[in-house]
Amino acid sequence: MKLMIVDDHQVVRQGIANLLRNLLPAVAITELDAGLDAIARYGSVQPDVLLLDMGLPDVSGLEVARRIRQRWRGAAILFFTMHDELPMVRQALEVGGMGFVSKNCAPEELAEAVRWVAAGKPYIEHPIATRLALNQERPVDHRLRDMTQREMEVLLMFARGDSVSKMAERLCISNKTV
Repeated sequence: MKLMIVDDHQVVRQGIANLLRNLLPAVAITELDAGLDAIARYGSVQPDVLLLDMGLPDVSGLEVARRIRQRWRGAAILFFTMHDELPMVRQALEVGGMGFVSKNCAPEELAEAVRWVAAGKPYIEHPIATRLALNQERPVDHRLRDMTQREMEVLLMFARGDSVSKMAERLCISNKTV
């Protein structure tokens, strides 16, 4: 199985890679730290699963997934992120994610999610799936529910501490629009 891990934190990325090498024998792993690199290298690597963080330094995981799914319709994308708010989960699934697990999941659950997505089956971490099924949003979720993908990207960049001008440049929009 070929796996591409995209996470901007080197310790996290290498830890995930080592963990999955132990739990998934014969896995070949490509590690990347930025979304644009993932988009550029996806075609040459052709991973069975793209394990994708939501908050990346250049473009959001949502945008990475959207662009990859535009070019490679069959891309198997598994979001693996610290964000588990239902609006974020919904957007991840809407842009083509086949799965969603939080960084709080057990290592065995992450490996299971990778196996499922590689087999073409959707996988959502159990507590998140339960909240989705019961539509149980946390109190702060109402502020995120109606955000567009672009607004969510701006929010993620803002949370990372990016300046307005840096956001505008990356998103090809004016400072005022940001």
